[in-house]
Amino acid sequence: MTGRQRQLKLGAFLYPTGHHIAAWRHPDAQADAGSNFAHYVELAQIAEAAKFDLIFMADGVGTRGTDTEALHRTATRYVAQFEPITLLSALAAVTKNIGFVATASTSFNEPYHIARKFASLDHISGGRAGWNLVTSSSDHEAHNFGRDEHYAHAERYERAEEFADVVRGLWDTWEEDAFPRDKQSGIYFDPEKQHILNHKGKHFKVRGPLNVARAPQGHPVLVQAGSSDPGKELAARTAEVVFTAHQTIGDAKAFYADLKGRLAKYGRRPDDLKIMPGIFPVVGRTEAEAREKFEQIQGLIHPVVGLSLLAGMSGGVDLSQYPIDGPVPDLPETNASKSRQKLLLDLARRENLTIRQLYLRIAGARGHWQIVGTPVQIADQMEEWFKTGAADGFNVMPPHLPAGLYDFVEHVLPELRRRGLFRSEYEGKTLRENLGLRVPQHPAHAAVAAE
Repeated sequence: MTGRQRQLKLGAFLYPTGHHIAAWRHPDAQADAGSNFAHYVELAQIAEAAKFDLIFMADGVGTRGTDTEALHRTATRYVAQFEPITLLSALAAVTKNIGFVATASTSFNEPYHIARKFASLDHISGGRAGWNLVTSSSDHEAHNFGRDEHYAHAERYERAEEFADVVRGLWDTWEEDAFPRDKQSGIYFDPEKQHILNHKGKHFKVRGPLNVARAPQGHPVLVQAGSSDPGKELAARTAEVVFTAHQTIGDAKAFYADLKGRLAKYGRRPDDLKIMPGIFPVVGRTEAEAREKFEQIQGLIHPVVGLSLLAGMSGGVDLSQYPIDGPVPDLPETNASKSRQKLLLDLARRENLTIRQLYLRIAGARGHWQIVGTPVQIADQMEEWFKTGAADGFNVMPPHLPAGLYDFVEHVLPELRRRGLFRSEYEGKTLRENLGLRVPQHPAHAAVAAE
């Protein structure tokens, strides 16, 4: 932003009823949100009117649990919600500027499917699509795709590296002007501007070409959420936005410096990657009001659900066999999300939490940064993270919806704007333009430029 103050990038991270594990029980929550399209239209239009950069949709291809007692008490963890690419394609028709980032796993998809779907979403939305690349981490998902267990951690990241290369290669099938569609001459496309991938690797064999024209953004924006060492390396090589979880500004700064420091070896600049930690804001006109709001929703957590949440985030470890008001035991190494398990254990040890206190501590944000306070207090902390090298922006995780999003938009955003930290109007029409990201140059053009 030459000549202008650097500003925050903001995503609206939408879980159906909100991010708190008991959100669906809140009096102001839309309990049927997961299957209520009008609910999502309302949220998308709120976020767009507020000039958010993007809407972020998490996803999983399983319910992430077989504990019937816990499962029937929670509306989260993908029990009932729309498939995100389908949903975002529909929302593109009722919005004009806001970006759409959908999660899709490299573990349970094929590269051609992903390349085609996200290129299509980019065309449908006029250049507003982004792919959140994840490797998945749950055996419950693997069981839906003919596997008894998930891929080992190292293998799924190796697979993800190759998967990302294939997708990006397919997105480069066509040059920007490959389709003259000249009725007079009868030339629909120029074969010289079609590039067959012919990929043959360890995990995938994909010839191409992709049967979708080059995306309006060149490539949809590539987002990544892993924070393990393999995840950071994958992000440094391929990602343009990273969504991450940190409890302290110190941890966030260390992650930021580490990841940005890895970019140079891949020929990338620090601004080529935006780091956006999750933030779970509970907003009150006074600190006491904010605390009262938080305690109200905390009181809706059933212990069975709390223990199930810990099991899901710790790699499937059942803590119900331990005293709930006793210390958190050491946990066996997981094949699931290693970074999230470490975050939980570090939090429990740092704050000397019991099992009950730990699930209460993470029930809202699931390990992400949680702030309970006034608009000024929340803006102060966001500004500190932003200005001291901990974040380029944030993925906002409302406690319950739609009221939690309204609270942030109506009370925190005006304070951020007063400080010059957030836009009043969109800079461009595409997600890349608004995030300040470069359009990927087609390899054919790069080759010509190098000659």
